Amino acid sequence: MNSILEQIYNVGIVPVIAIDDADKAVPLAKALIKGGINCAEITFRTACAEEAIRRITEQVPEMLVGAGTVLTKEQVDKAVDAGSKFIVSPGFNPNIIKYAQSKGVLMLPGTAVPGEMEQAMELGLDVVKFFPAENNGGMSMLKAVSAPYSKLKFMPTGGINENNISDYIISNNIIACGGSWMVNNNLIADENYDEITRLSKQAIKAMLGFKVVHIGINTPDSDEARKTANLFLEMFGFEYQEGESSIFAGERSIEIMKKPFLGENGHIAIRTNSLPRAIAYFKNKGFEFNESTITPVAAYFKDEIAGFAIHLLQNK
Repeated sequence: MNSILEQIYNVGIVPVIAIDDADKAVPLAKALIKGGINCAEITFRTACAEEAIRRITEQVPEMLVGAGTVLTKEQVDKAVDAGSKFIVSPGFNPNIIKYAQSKGVLMLPGTAVPGEMEQAMELGLDVVKFFPAENNGGMSMLKAVSAPYSKLKFMPTGGINENNISDYIISNNIIACGGSWMVNNNLIADENYDEITRLSKQAIKAMLGFKVVHIGINTPDSDEARKTANLFLEMFGFEYQEGESSIFAGERSIEIMKKPFLGENGHIAIRTNSLPRAIAYFKNKGFEFNESTITPVAAYFKDEIAGFAIHLLQNK
């Protein structure tokens, strides 16, 4: 995965923005970044798209900016000249794709059917836009094509919002989701940047889907672990299941360790829809991880909270 795609993947959400006033581009970008989203697609549906991209690129360099609704070679040139790091089109036009490739810019063409997906692969693409996503079968459609096109990844856009983004983002073949619910035209026109920031935070929360799944309790040995498990059984009727290193009780919401593990008192497991994106999100906020604990399914933070180690767990 090239560096631009990696950045898009780590963010997970690409706001699709139609902006009518270039003066609003920079404060809009800053509002998104404050909400945890440092990627945006500025669409060529408006006359000031090129200038908006240029201003964000120059004044907010931490924002990864792409151009959307690119339909012509002239728009490709304008997007690249303005500093776009990627280009998105609503449909599949081989001539525009080849032209963008000749400019050395990442191209994400729109696809809706398997025939277009095959053509994209023939042109050397491994990531495409899926548009309009919900109208074309949504995640059910993408699951259906995941077997024959296992090397192809998608950026679904169209009909995606905070209520269904988790259905998409948990899949391994999704690079990111495009959407405009946190940057709708009224919010931009009213310069309601605080609300854009709030909705961006809410979108990240919906995407990552954090949820406490179990609390781990450290005990010195197996005998003490069984004694503790039996106490939960006696008090609350929590049946338990014994494993090699721990005992789970209360429908696996309590994990009793047979010997001390990470954390002075124990650990707390928090599930997320996307472990890699969650790690990138927290690192961007300045949190550190115990790098030796990171696996494809779990990762512990470096610091404890109130004597408990905190670890993220990939949602299945």
